[in-house]
Amino acid sequence: MSLALAVKPNSPDLQNVALKATARIANHWGLTLSEAAALADMSTSTWKRARKPGFAGDIGQDQLLRMSALTGIYKGLNLYFGEALANTWMTRPNDGPLFDGARPVDTLIAGGLPAFLRTRGYIDALRGGA
Repeated sequence: MSLALAVKPNSPDLQNVALKATARIANHWGLTLSEAAALADMSTSTWKRARKPGFAGDIGQDQLLRMSALTGIYKGLNLYFGEALANTWMTRPNDGPLFDGARPVDTLIAGGLPAFLRTRGYIDALRGGA
């Protein structure tokens, strides 16, 4: 027996939800327009258009995975630290093993999808998860 997804992968509905969530997360974290665009792997001009309702462009699988990982990072930070620290964690220098004194947001931007996934796993491990 197979399970059908309620929303097809890469459907406009999924893309709009992912973009809306990413824009809200970027806002909570106080990211600049260029930082948010880089996290979404978009040019700043595309990000400006993409974060508005009704964006008609296509988002690639890599971009959707980035946005999914960001959502997990956001959730994990809020569960582990609480809202105040969770909202500044991404933009504070971090001496943790993945960041070597850099801000996590800069590490994600420089490292691409693998850095997103490592960071998501790191935060899950902090919380005692797998």
